[in-house]
Amino acid sequence: MFSSLLTKSPASKEEAKVVHRSPSHVSVNVMQENPPYQIDQTTLIELVKEKKLDRLREFGGVNGVASNFGTDTQVGISGGADDVARLRNTFGSNTYNKPPTKGFFHFVIEALKEPAVMILLGCAALSLGFKIKAHGHGDSWYEVGSNFAAVFLPIVVSAISNYMQNRKFEELSRANNNILVDVVRGGQHQQIPMFDVVVGDIVCLKMGDQVPADGLFLYGHSLQVDESSMTGETEHTEVNSSQNPFLLSWTKVAHGDARMLVTSVGMNTTWGQISRETNEQTPLQARLNKLSSSIAKVGLAVAFPVLVVLLVRYFTGHTKDENGNREFNRSKTKTSDIINAIVGIATTAITTVAEGLPLVVTLTLAYSMKKMVADQAMVRKLSACETMGSTTTICIYKTCSLTLNQMKVTKLWVDQESVEEGAASVLPFVVDLIHQGVALNTTGSVDRASPGTYFEFSGSPTEKAILSWAVLELKMDMDKMKNTWAILQVEAFNSQKKRSGVLIGRKNYDTFHVHWKGAAEMILAVCSSYYDASGDVKDLTDGKRAKLELIIQAMADRRLRCIAFAHKQVPKEEYDDLKEKKKLDENNLTLLGLVGIQNPCKPGVKKAMEDCQSAGLNIKMITSDNVFTATATAKECGILKLDQDMSSCVVVEGEEFRNYTPEERMEKDEKIQVMARSTPSDELLMVQCLKQKGQVVAVTGDGTNDAPALKEADIGLSMGIQGTEVAKESSDIIILDDNFASIAIVLWWGKCVYSNIQKFIQFLLTVNVAALCINFIAAMSAGEIPLTTVQLLWGNLYMNTLAALSLVPGRPTKELMAKPPISRTEPLIINIMWRKVLAQALYQIAPYNLMVNQSLG
Repeated sequence: MFSSLLTKSPASKEEAKVVHRSPSHVSVNVMQENPPYQIDQTTLIELVKEKKLDRLREFGGVNGVASNFGTDTQVGISGGADDVARLRNTFGSNTYNKPPTKGFFHFVIEALKEPAVMILLGCAALSLGFKIKAHGHGDSWYEVGSNFAAVFLPIVVSAISNYMQNRKFEELSRANNNILVDVVRGGQHQQIPMFDVVVGDIVCLKMGDQVPADGLFLYGHSLQVDESSMTGETEHTEVNSSQNPFLLSWTKVAHGDARMLVTSVGMNTTWGQISRETNEQTPLQARLNKLSSSIAKVGLAVAFPVLVVLLVRYFTGHTKDENGNREFNRSKTKTSDIINAIVGIATTAITTVAEGLPLVVTLTLAYSMKKMVADQAMVRKLSACETMGSTTTICIYKTCSLTLNQMKVTKLWVDQESVEEGAASVLPFVVDLIHQGVALNTTGSVDRASPGTYFEFSGSPTEKAILSWAVLELKMDMDKMKNTWAILQVEAFNSQKKRSGVLIGRKNYDTFHVHWKGAAEMILAVCSSYYDASGDVKDLTDGKRAKLELIIQAMADRRLRCIAFAHKQVPKEEYDDLKEKKKLDENNLTLLGLVGIQNPCKPGVKKAMEDCQSAGLNIKMITSDNVFTATATAKECGILKLDQDMSSCVVVEGEEFRNYTPEERMEKDEKIQVMARSTPSDELLMVQCLKQKGQVVAVTGDGTNDAPALKEADIGLSMGIQGTEVAKESSDIIILDDNFASIAIVLWWGKCVYSNIQKFIQFLLTVNVAALCINFIAAMSAGEIPLTTVQLLWGNLYMNTLAALSLVPGRPTKELMAKPPISRTEPLIINIMWRKVLAQALYQIAPYNLMVNQSLG
């Protein structure tokens, strides 16, 4: 009955042929370095890209294609490094061609395109020509050479900064795309970088994974794929062995799990011809560009009267040269001298343009991004650097950032008895049922290189904890379970039901079982009986149910995640009915037992929480745990105070929040600090409510179901270790160590970016205001300006370049951390900055006015 469920391994491929000769000859094994393949690369590309199901059947299905590569569908590539190298040499590597890297001179040319720079260079060139004509080559180079140097140095510094920033972005992009992939090679599960995947590899996929290459579905359960990145379709595509066994690279697994055979990699995949390049301008950069333009307009508005006065004085003969002679004489002054004078005056006006603002924001963001990587945060979107400083509320998913995710089963309850040492006191019959529920209802795996070596467990932290407990404590034999039972139907973990189920059948027997595993109170709600200590099935009375609920609550109060196992034997006629409905029976189950899983809080979380709260941030914990576990965790982490009153909607369940009216949600959302038993839709609803009230919201997440909330939030923070590829793709910043303490540092860097830019603006305005005022007063009173073109250009160099380099490398300070979040509507130049600018400018202008008055007097 179950022979069709088992996958047959392909016949081993003959790699050498023995050539028989007469006795006078020697028999030799001839090995081909790269043996020919029956299916070429072009055919493989078209097979998956165009989804040619009939052509696949001509090749003998997926098993026939696998045998073409010499791959066993159960153990993967079994020839070791030599086979992997051979396949990579023949079919290519899993890397993609990118546009040529922008060189240094590309950024020099981009900097030269700035209008102010082009005008200054044109003026310098004209000035050089006229001076050479008037004075020869000897002395003309000094002044004009200084002009050129003062213009070119900021260009070079800006080009170097942009070039280094571009290289840093490329490094971060490579690190972000180099995803670890779970493959089977030589019968062992291995995690390898995505770029090391080769044609013929067997890749294990689970919900939230990114498909690393084009391939074919081998076997799996309820696999649905998000192909929107390829086709634009938002509906998930079902993938199965009968109708659609084709998997495309860079798509995401939305539901279920499977194993796939890789058929094309790198540039040969469907995604291979698509290249992505972004040139993102952040909101702060846009605001600074406007500010820079405004400063330039003000500068030119002030410089224009100065220009008019100086031109009038020049043409009326009131300006004299260094020998005391009038510079302009109608009969003697040459046209070139007039143009040279006008160029000098115009250059003086042009130097007021604040071209240093775009440079300083580029330097600040590049420096901050580099330091944030060292602080375990990888920025995917530049705008996130700035927005983090304005964050007012953080919605934290408990498992991904507050706890260590080093889970361990510490409690087992069967009936009302706590089993302390393994399962010695539990009947073998019940233990065997628990073995079935653990080994076959899981997305994890157990590997062992050889007898006597250590077991290796893979999967989510919860799955690994349960598998290691079952193998090491209950002496479960994973291979024996899989060889004895066949998986007939799977219902993957559902965030609404908070449980997963499996329908299994004993091979060669008409014996069927449904096993469920999940949140204890959810499983208990669908149970009508339980096994007692003697192995007898008893009715689950209200009194018994209440006692079990107390056991669950007691474990939750000790911060233990409580998981329950239940099963039901299915008669043959019911199995046929379930097969038609494609739905597992989840009513009148028999409870097998309860386990408590310990998950300690991460060190440093409580201190980081206190720092954030003292800075005015509202922190909310969102979790799928029950109310008691969630409350205990929130108190341990510092989100809730130990003596806090819980009667004012501080802790709610997701269902309660969901059932509020819109008005009630808007009223209570800011008071809520813990949301227990929540679903992804509850998390999304919370974010939307907070944003409607004007809050700047950051959200943490690690699962595929967290993607909507991560996208909706102002800042999406995904986890680098436990996060799925779907969550990372939906986020703005990836927290590399999955720690809330790193999230707190990111918030402080956001404030630091804003603070450093404000320092530079204040400095720039002070120097510009003082220079403009001095030149204006001098032109009006004395008829000449004390600051020459060369002096203004070199002053401009200092303002735009050296000051930027000196003011950018500021790290977050304790005083900065204690400041409240920066309002989005707050102007870049606040009142205290204007007071300081005017005070400093007056301080510099006053001595000059005093000297002018004394000289005139």
